[in-house]
Amino acid sequence: MKSAPPNLTRRLDLASLQLFVAVCELGSIGKAAEREFIAPSALSKRLSDLETTLGTALLHRHSRGVHLTPAGQNLLHHARSVLFSLERMQSELSEYADGVRGQVRMHASISATVQFLPEDLGAFIRAHQGIKIDLEEHLSSEVIRAVQEGAADLGVCNTADGVGELQTRPYRQDQLVLVVPAGHALADQGAVAFEETLAFDHVGLHSNSSIYVAMRQAAAALGQSIRLRIQVTGLDAMGRMIHNGLGIGVMPLRAFTLMHSSGELSAVALRDPWATRQIELVARDFSTLPRTARLLVDHLTAMAPQGTKA
Repeated sequence: MKSAPPNLTRRLDLASLQLFVAVCELGSIGKAAEREFIAPSALSKRLSDLETTLGTALLHRHSRGVHLTPAGQNLLHHARSVLFSLERMQSELSEYADGVRGQVRMHASISATVQFLPEDLGAFIRAHQGIKIDLEEHLSSEVIRAVQEGAADLGVCNTADGVGELQTRPYRQDQLVLVVPAGHALADQGAVAFEETLAFDHVGLHSNSSIYVAMRQAAAALGQSIRLRIQVTGLDAMGRMIHNGLGIGVMPLRAFTLMHSSGELSAVALRDPWATRQIELVARDFSTLPRTARLLVDHLTAMAPQGTKA
């Protein structure tokens, strides 16, 4: 076939893309035609036109149905992405008709989501009823990548490992502490160095979490390793594991205070400098954010402790 012509945005038919995806999902032109309420001959013609437009074969047709060529597999990936984006666009635009006047796409770390954002976002929404916040929780590294790639307007995370060319603004500060069961050998210590914890089994967060990365780097600097007994994906699960004797762990003090007030666990201060962390707002360019996102940035920046504001 000939190479694909330029200006595909003018030549591609979204309905044909949707039919192509249906054929791929069902493995049969006949079944796809039945589901999409179109004659099989008309659907087959649509697919042939699509192949002509793209200049390559997309499907191998045989008596038992169809299977994808390498080019077809690639198109399926992109077609699903395009159709998903259109569905999301339709959903978001329909909210404007329902009275929503703006939306902010926001990704945040576990620490920020657990400790600070519920109250801060609640106050913002009460003051701006027409703004919807689309919040997703991710590891700090994933938050930064989402902002870099444009999947999120705004990120909230620990930035100790750098943010490349992204811009940052101060938001909050959190303090990491050692959490141990009541009666543990370290429970009565006023403060400990992280080095003192390495003789005990640990309950750790996900290996790519900013907390665990900091712990691993600290242990390596001491020429030691962490006795990791179990890893969990959330702070609440970590607390439950520690309570049930599976080890000790490191988590933010405010998260501990919010989730563990029964007295069955104790929080011991860590003397290490890395235990004090900055949680920052991250964006490609704060000045070019949509007005709704800038309003949220102003609100969250106002939450920064005095002395850390730019």
